Amino acid sequence: MRKLTFAILGVVILATASAADTKLKLESLPPAVQATVREQTKHATLVGLSKEVEKGKTMYEVETKVNGKARDLMLDATGKITSVEEEVDITAIPVGARQAIEKKATGGAVKRVEILTLGATVAYEAAIQIKGRNSEFTVNADGSVHK
Repeated sequence: MRKLTFAILGVVILATASAADTKLKLESLPPAVQATVREQTKHATLVGLSKEVEKGKTMYEVETKVNGKARDLMLDATGKITSVEEEVDITAIPVGARQAIEKKATGGAVKRVEILTLGATVAYEAAIQIKGRNSEFTVNADGSVHK
């Protein structure tokens, strides 16, 4: 009985995850979104496309690789880029942000750093591992905690 319960729970979780994030092909996107994807992947490798509906608003996630680093874009239905997450080397971010990340990772390791751009707002997200525990946090250019 217990195995059946876990199996049903697994199916429900998978169904919920797939309903929230639908994988797509380029040809199935709205024309304006296709145009932006084509423009943004001229010098990148397209890894995946998906559609998300959040609070009734349809958004398209474009997963790419640029020079071996991950870059994810969120587009609205008009093809406008609403946010960008771009993996970078820690040396490519402002000193204040880098120092805050390195301090937070003391005794562990910085696994990934991303520049997060949302409109005119830019922040820096780090994935760190300390004593086998993974965590993420976001700071501003000056190293202050991003809200």
